[in-house]
Amino acid sequence: MRRRGFEKMTVDHVAAAAGVGKATVYRRWPSKEDLAVAAMERLYSAEFPAPDTGSVRGDLTQVFRSVVSFVGSPEGYAYLKMSIAESVRDDRIAALYRAATEQAEDEGRSIYLRGIDRGELRPDIDVTACVQWLSGLLAVRAITNRPMPTLDDVDGLVELALHGIVAD
Repeated sequence: MRRRGFEKMTVDHVAAAAGVGKATVYRRWPSKEDLAVAAMERLYSAEFPAPDTGSVRGDLTQVFRSVVSFVGSPEGYAYLKMSIAESVRDDRIAALYRAATEQAEDEGRSIYLRGIDRGELRPDIDVTACVQWLSGLLAVRAITNRPMPTLDDVDGLVELALHGIVAD
């Protein structure tokens, strides 16, 4: 799916790549859609693990580094553009990406909720917006063919997430 996108991915290709028969794949995932969501959830958890460093700054730095490294790779950038294009074109595919993304967002929420519990963050923050803002930045840059942030940008992005744009 990372190479072909959902529409061009087939269970036959997946089975061949895994060295098993198609029936074996269908025993575990009853449909191509179930297989796709499981694959995306695994991709997101492997590429973007939810750390618990003991501080929001440490957690965000690790997450942002993982995300920026992924979208900075040719394969990650292609996956981002393909997932946006497929989601815009087909509501069914958008629902698949949304289901997998919501799982990743739930893990991201835990970073902010721990920060609230520890008193590092205001309790009235919009946790969903906090979790989604970096994704929005990346999507806009992918759609408009602008350069992705680099690892050198991570500290600034974390600073923006934590302190915004208000002058001291």
